[in-house]
Order: sequence, then structure tokens, then C-alpha cells
Amino acid sequence: MALELAHGHPVILIRQSAFERSGITRSAIDERYNLTADEFRVEEGLVLLGPLPSDDMLPELIADLEQNGLVYFDDFFELSGNWPEWLMLYARGTKVGRT
Repeated sequence: MALELAHGHPVILIRQSAFERSGITRSAIDERYNLTADEFRVEEGLVLLGPLPSDDMLPELIADLEQNGLVYFDDFFELSGNWPEWLMLYARGTKVGRT
């Protein structure tokens, strides 16, 4: 099942295989960013962080992911949430590309 992306708040999408390879743990992310169960989801080969409560969290979260060896665009991507309320977006991973 594809992950529904909420409008109005940013999200980070991470390849599940890259997340697992990085050694980052959910507990570390939860501790640092205080995310709820609904703000950390895993489905269809993706790890979804968000919707994040604030745009201000993005630079620090991106820096943390990169410090743990993840590469922007190849391993993870951020979506601003800046799309209209009448538009619903969904995401799911593919088996194409890096593993």
C-alpha cells in the first residue's frame, strides 16, 4: 500500500534499504525529533518521516541523515508539503536503482 503524503507540512522519504544500511535507529530519531508513531511509517520500501511539525526541522534532519552516510536524492528526498489541499499525493518505493 502506498503512503499518503499530507499537505501543509514537510515530509522526508528514505529508501528503506538505505535507512537499514545506515545504522540509524527509529529510537534515535524519535528521541531527537520526538516523532509519533504516525510520523514514522515504513511501507512499500520507504521510510516516511512526517508530516514534520515544523519546516525548521528539515535542515537539521537532512544534516543528520547525511552525517549517517545517506545521500540526498539517491537515498532520501524531502517534500515541502506545499501543494493544495485538494491534491492528495501517495508514494511507494521501487526496486529500481540503488539498493
